[in-house]
Amino acid sequence: MPVLPGALGGFQAQLYLKIFGFSHVLKTGFLKWKPDYDSAASEYGKAAVAFKNAKQFEQAKDACLREAVAHENNRALFHAAKAYEQAGMMLKEMQKLPEAVQLIEKASMMYLENGTPDTAAMALERAGKLIENVDPEKAVQLYQQTANVFENEERLRQAVELLGKASRLLVRGRRFDEAALSIQKEKNIYKEIENYPTCYKKTIAQVLVHLHRNDYVAAERCVRESYSIPGFNGSEDCTALEQLLEGYDQQDQDQVAEVCNSPLFKYMDNDYAKLGLSLLVPGGGVKKKAAAPPQATPKGHTTPAAEDEEDEYAGGLC
Repeated sequence: MPVLPGALGGFQAQLYLKIFGFSHVLKTGFLKWKPDYDSAASEYGKAAVAFKNAKQFEQAKDACLREAVAHENNRALFHAAKAYEQAGMMLKEMQKLPEAVQLIEKASMMYLENGTPDTAAMALERAGKLIENVDPEKAVQLYQQTANVFENEERLRQAVELLGKASRLLVRGRRFDEAALSIQKEKNIYKEIENYPTCYKKTIAQVLVHLHRNDYVAAERCVRESYSIPGFNGSEDCTALEQLLEGYDQQDQDQVAEVCNSPLFKYMDNDYAKLGLSLLVPGGGVKKKAAAPPQATPKGHTTPAAEDEEDEYAGGLC
């Protein structure tokens, strides 16, 4: 019986792999026609644990990959996927995040093929978290894939949560066209599950994104379409948005700033709150001034403008 791998050091782990790996369980002979992939996978799994405990992550990753191949040859897709995922986590320990994500994605596809979509979704979400700070664009893709898996399983609350993560990353990257579509999808799901107050918040997010796209028409349409959501018309959110659009349309920066600095906007998700605080009206934010009323003058006297007008036609038209 081999020694338990958890107690092995690096050199012992290598010896363990050499002695108890493929070398003795995959050989065939006169009485053994088929390699014992199940035992090989087990031995490689033990070796991977030994390497991991010895902080030898490169060797641990290799052992996990060999374990995965053995499980694949044995048609054990779920266990193969687990081994690929573990190999990805070893790459994470080595700060090789793009390579780690590739292996975790491969594992998620195998989970789906095996008929375990929940595990696939969790793996994709984990990969998104790993890569979010390094490659936000890839993280968006992973979160959207995760949302699709949950949506296909009719787990809409989990799906919309992942869509929200994707939307915020798109806003952070100032990819406003894609963000507008993503937020609309969130809003549709919240409406489907009858979470109407969150629909109101998503309308605010939509309007801010559209105004940063300089698309006042789309922003106004979002508010108009939201009147059909139960409770929106007359709500605090609706009133604030109407004031925001009015200020934006009239190029009144003071009114826009007042709305965007209100608690309703400031305590939204940080990415949307920042959109509100940085929103500028077109035309440099100069408030439109109403025409000044004519000044009262003593009887018989005219203003200079009136005198100029009279002088202009003093000699007639010819």
